[in-house]
Amino acid sequence: MKGRVFVAIILVAAAAVAGRWVNRTVSPKTTGRDEARQTFRLEPGARVEVRGINGPVEVATSETDTAEVRVVRTADDAEDLEYGKVEVSGSENYLSVNGSQGGAGGVWRWLQGRGRVRQQVTLLLPRRVEFAASRVNGQLRAGEIEGPVEVSHVNGGVEVAQAAGRFEVGHVNGGVKVSLSRAGEQGLDVSHVNGNVEVRLKELVNADIDVERQNGGLSFNVPNVTMRERFSRSNARVRLGSGGSPFQISHVNGNVRFESDADAGATTLTNAVVVVPAMSGDELPPPLPTIPPTPPAP
Repeated sequence: MKGRVFVAIILVAAAAVAGRWVNRTVSPKTTGRDEARQTFRLEPGARVEVRGINGPVEVATSETDTAEVRVVRTADDAEDLEYGKVEVSGSENYLSVNGSQGGAGGVWRWLQGRGRVRQQVTLLLPRRVEFAASRVNGQLRAGEIEGPVEVSHVNGGVEVAQAAGRFEVGHVNGGVKVSLSRAGEQGLDVSHVNGNVEVRLKELVNADIDVERQNGGLSFNVPNVTMRERFSRSNARVRLGSGGSPFQISHVNGNVRFESDADAGATTLTNAVVVVPAMSGDELPPPLPTIPPTPPAP
């Protein structure tokens, strides 16, 4: 008897779900959109963090001490804007832009194809900040930043017009392009990229470059480059100038190219295109898997 009652309850619940699903698919939808803007004053060297955005992130910079944050959210149904909030908070030393796809019943709605909110974040920042971004389901583009940059878990291309000091990027399903105004003691770290990588140097650089498990071409159009060791088809060590700053490049499924904007006219250096030859008999690392969008939190 209890078994029959339990089965009846399950059937009633399933019918209710099916009824809601039918009602939703045949009912007209009202497209949802909202927009929010906030401003914050930031001190030089303040840290800016962007996390969990389901859409593109655009960062412009200028000579200012004010940060402007613009968030646009869209959904197929206006009711879904109850979910996928973007929380913005800040002080003079820290600014956080944190998105989500969760909410009450978030996973259940997500499985039904509901509650999926697209988020677009646009920032206008002072140049003298630290910038970090993670879990972005879209392209990330940033202007000139006179501080370290950290980027991880991006399902789209990454472009940074300028970084000064430490540049770290990893787990990117798309190409990576960055210009370095100077190479700090901490150097550069690029890893787990499913696309081409281009590093443009704004000045003469003394650096030691280690390339590991790279599946693609490797070329240098920079002054004073020396091939030190070619371990295998996907591993190499290269020196720029007298060496110094550590440049680590690993697990890249694409071409890696170094370019230079430095004026070598005042020195005895000349730009030279160096194409690192492949070695036969080595197996290339397998292509990196794509990075799926992050499901909503319950």
